[in-house]
Amino acid sequence: MTYDAVPVDLRPGAHHQPDYLARNPQGLIPALEDAGAVIGQSLAIIEYLEEIRPQPPLLPRAALDRARVRSMALAVACDIHPLNNLRVLKYLRSPLGHDQAAVDTWYRHWIDEGFRGLEEEAKRASGDGCHMLGTEVTLADVCLVPQMFNARRLNCSVDPFPTLRAICSHLETLPAFARAAPDAQPDAT
Repeated sequence: MTYDAVPVDLRPGAHHQPDYLARNPQGLIPALEDAGAVIGQSLAIIEYLEEIRPQPPLLPRAALDRARVRSMALAVACDIHPLNNLRVLKYLRSPLGHDQAAVDTWYRHWIDEGFRGLEEEAKRASGDGCHMLGTEVTLADVCLVPQMFNARRLNCSVDPFPTLRAICSHLETLPAFARAAPDAQPDAT
């Protein structure tokens, strides 16, 4: 599959510029344009790609396993990440007026809260200690790696989550994950 990556710098607010909003009215990153349509939201993009390019599959064949993978992916995408994304952290600072220490406490709290349950689920579901469920990469793994990166980047203690750390360490050695790492991107600063 060929694609053109178009970097959008969040820091100066490029995602709020009229040209970006014309494509993606939500003004969020990422967005995927395909066949003249734009899809926003990471999970919608991933599931769309799964449907048009199902190899290798990110969702298991068994319905119960698919539900478990989606549950873990949604724990990251809906319960952890939204509370800690850039626009929420900026809002906590201004207009709410919280200092950086309070914002950092907020961030750490929601990482800890979310990772605690995810750690237990991964202990039960991982078949090899290297994947969130079973022994193959799934949607849950795809969601875990960037959230773990953010947790480490913002100095959250991930020591209480040995299963998640081990899974993430393994996944980061895989070529697809290594190519997707933030510092491997052309616009990395």
